[in-house]
Amino acid sequence: MSLEVPARTLNVELLARELGNWRTSSRSGPAYQGLADALRLLIIDGRVPVGARVPSERALADTLRVSRTTVTAAYTQLQEDGYLVARRGARSTTALPVVPAARIEPAAPSVSLAAAALSAPAAAVMEAFTEATRDVTPYLHAPGHELVGVPALRQAIAERYCERGLPTEPDEIMVTTGALHAIGLILTTYVQPGDRVLVEQPTYHGALSSITTAGARPVPVALTESGWDFDALRNALHQMSPTLAYLIPDNQNPTGMTMPAADRNQLARIITETRTRTVIDETILDMWLDEPPPGPVAGEMTSRRDLVLTVGSMSKSFWGGLRVGWIRAERATIATIAALRPSIDMGTAILEQCAAARLLARRDELLPERREILRSRRAYLQSLLSQHLPDWDPGPGAGGMSLWVRLPAPMSTALSAAASRLGLDLPAGPRFGVDGTLERFVRVPYALPEEQLSEAVELLARAWRSVTGLSAPEPTTVVV
Repeated sequence: MSLEVPARTLNVELLARELGNWRTSSRSGPAYQGLADALRLLIIDGRVPVGARVPSERALADTLRVSRTTVTAAYTQLQEDGYLVARRGARSTTALPVVPAARIEPAAPSVSLAAAALSAPAAAVMEAFTEATRDVTPYLHAPGHELVGVPALRQAIAERYCERGLPTEPDEIMVTTGALHAIGLILTTYVQPGDRVLVEQPTYHGALSSITTAGARPVPVALTESGWDFDALRNALHQMSPTLAYLIPDNQNPTGMTMPAADRNQLARIITETRTRTVIDETILDMWLDEPPPGPVAGEMTSRRDLVLTVGSMSKSFWGGLRVGWIRAERATIATIAALRPSIDMGTAILEQCAAARLLARRDELLPERREILRSRRAYLQSLLSQHLPDWDPGPGAGGMSLWVRLPAPMSTALSAAASRLGLDLPAGPRFGVDGTLERFVRVPYALPEEQLSEAVELLARAWRSVTGLSAPEPTTVVV
């Protein structure tokens, strides 16, 4: 059976908007070169998806108000550089040049920037597990298979949604073994090999892996510097008709951006209009640093609430070692997933569920302290980058656990390899995107203690100098 996916067609008006004032890059050279450079950067940054059909030369020339010769020359330049693939009898499609893989001989990691997560609030977690050993007693007289979760935890999770303005009953909750497990259960239930799943670009790399493991193809819609582009989102949903959409509107991983309330209402209308079943990942919901996020996207749905499945987790808020997550959805949806779950597992560990319920009861006590830790470490990381890597440009995201940093040049993979050789584990930007794009970006978490952040940034600076040939910047005084 062929799983070939129809090529996506770039909307000429949206492409022109993304190009912006591209003529500024052609002031010292021909116009076609400036246009080619601007298109190339859109492809590298993932703002234009790989494998998409570009507009016809005439259509783009008319929209940009340039000669058709300029567009023809720009397309020809991109084909020669490997960023466009010509197709006989059809429009060219975007691509990335094939580069031989570099051999990496890593040193033993001394510090890791691979995970964006805090350590546990140790005393509180120990107390929760001590109390959980008593709470688990009634379950010892049964087989211990809880396909949807223990009542105490489901009740505690439901109460959180009620507090946020989304009326929820415990039977609208399924407890899972972490958020990634929840995503996997949803994919198993609703996605078949060859299906398309719409995702933001960049997005959580674990979700991308789950999508591809399920045999589905992620369809990227680029985030802009100001957030979500709903014209592009609607256009992709209509063109590609994905089976599922996966979005992170709260402290988005990796950008840290949060979708405003008005935009959530617009997203709800698009979901209803296109009838697209949508996974809303709230894993990093509690890690807001400047302003609390608006209410849940599901609460904006005036109809067809069955289309929205919300995923949550204890990992970022409390401790990843708990391995407790959940799905919030309509009762019929929970029942459908529960019917398929025994083919994957027989439920989440009960002791951990009881401990999670105890921790959720203390959330108003524990979460403010954890947010304050992150605020302090974010400021410290920003000062380190300003001192050691002043040409790097951290993005505007104001929440989460990491900075999404734009590099001066598209060298993220080379930087990651150089860092690995120095003993620093740093995922390259393309790990957070589709088809190898995002080479001008890197995610730098600030969840580590300050001493480890200092070591990590020093290694980052050394790695950057090794791939660019730049010398170290002059020492500067940084006030934190």
